[in-house]
Amino acid sequence: MYKKKPINSFFVISDIQLTVKNEVSHQKFARALQDLNEIDANASSLIINGDLINDGRKESYDKFQEILNNNPHPEDVFFTIGNHEFFKNDGNEPSIRRFLEFSGLEKVYYQKEINDCTFLFLGTESWGPVGSPTKDSAVLSMEQINWLEGKIENIKQHHQPVFVFLHQPIPFTLYGTNLEYYQNSIIAYQGLVNRLTQMKDVFFFSGHSHFDLRFPNTFVETPFKMINTGAVYNTYGPDGKGGETVIDEEGSQGLYVEVFADRVSIRGRDFTNKRWIQEYQLNITMNGA
Repeated sequence: MYKKKPINSFFVISDIQLTVKNEVSHQKFARALQDLNEIDANASSLIINGDLINDGRKESYDKFQEILNNNPHPEDVFFTIGNHEFFKNDGNEPSIRRFLEFSGLEKVYYQKEINDCTFLFLGTESWGPVGSPTKDSAVLSMEQINWLEGKIENIKQHHQPVFVFLHQPIPFTLYGTNLEYYQNSIIAYQGLVNRLTQMKDVFFFSGHSHFDLRFPNTFVETPFKMINTGAVYNTYGPDGKGGETVIDEEGSQGLYVEVFADRVSIRGRDFTNKRWIQEYQLNITMNGA
């Protein structure tokens, strides 16, 4: 029998792709925030898992903050850096600096403890640029990997869920990540996989693809739980030619997560139509329960 009262609840969204002049991106972000607040006004936190903005510019961050301030949301909001945060194309250092100044963070990777749950946020430290074989890929420095290794050593003795967030998905796992573009989405990804498999009850959230949550395999359970966070701006699918295409320009999706003593509930939400995505209603029993 499921226990009814969660010990934690939070939202996960990504790929808002906001720019100053794109009013559609403003409207979709505001609508998502309003819908989530109606679902659970007492949620502990909101995670925005990369591609907050579309062009890497400070003006877009300012507009993003304005919309966030003018709409209801949890007091605690946490961010990861995506590939579009680099799209001003003036180098890694200034791109990361703008993200850190906006988010108030010291580094693109960090840890938070929320209601007895561990949250680990990872982030790329380098970008393509256009024309590079590593364009849009996540590049995690050895410093970041060693930091993660240290966190794992401290965490893996505890029977509690660990929620990990990175904008880019692990290749050859979730739906669509076998497409050529996503096969390189995390450089040297096996090292990340090897480390995360050391812990029980790891939930790895990624965005980036915009793949519609109604597709199969948008949740994969081995070697740990991998979850597609959807996209607020629009939704994609395969184009039948080895690539991808927008399948719903009105599409806008995200996740509502509830943590119970013995399980985690993850529910996909359609913000455009303010309804649950029936194909994405997950109840996952924890190994440590």
